[in-house]
Amino acid sequence: MKCPYCGYAESRVIDSRPAEEGTSIRRRRECLACQRRFTTYEIMERLPLVVIKRDGSRQTFDKNKLISSMLKACEKRSVALGDLEKIADSIEQELQNALEREIPTSEIGELVMKKLKSLDEVAYVRFASVYRQFKDINTFMEELTRLLEDKG
Repeated sequence: MKCPYCGYAESRVIDSRPAEEGTSIRRRRECLACQRRFTTYEIMERLPLVVIKRDGSRQTFDKNKLISSMLKACEKRSVALGDLEKIADSIEQELQNALEREIPTSEIGELVMKKLKSLDEVAYVRFASVYRQFKDINTFMEELTRLLEDKG
């Protein structure tokens, strides 16, 4: 690591510890030339995820869009924003861990529904109605019946 003071390319690590809730590592270093100390952060490189939309177009995965869609489903429900952020983080991590870099929206939608179902059933049905594009009251009732059967 290049010293920010003298530009020398060699340094030694004095201390390492997790930072930002374990998503990075903070390292204290000492330059081998001038003996001055400086801090560096090491973060895991994340490969970009690409979402394949229903119309075949592609766009970069955006966790904020995911949270926004869940917020709409949870409107006027007693669901904490922190819970939705945890779900979004969990889904993003699951997608990052997968070998695929391109993910269809259908796969993401299924993950959201699975997690919303255990968090708030009303939010789950709201999300499902938009995601699955319920055409009429019968398809809506079929989903409600499935939900009741799963509970029983």
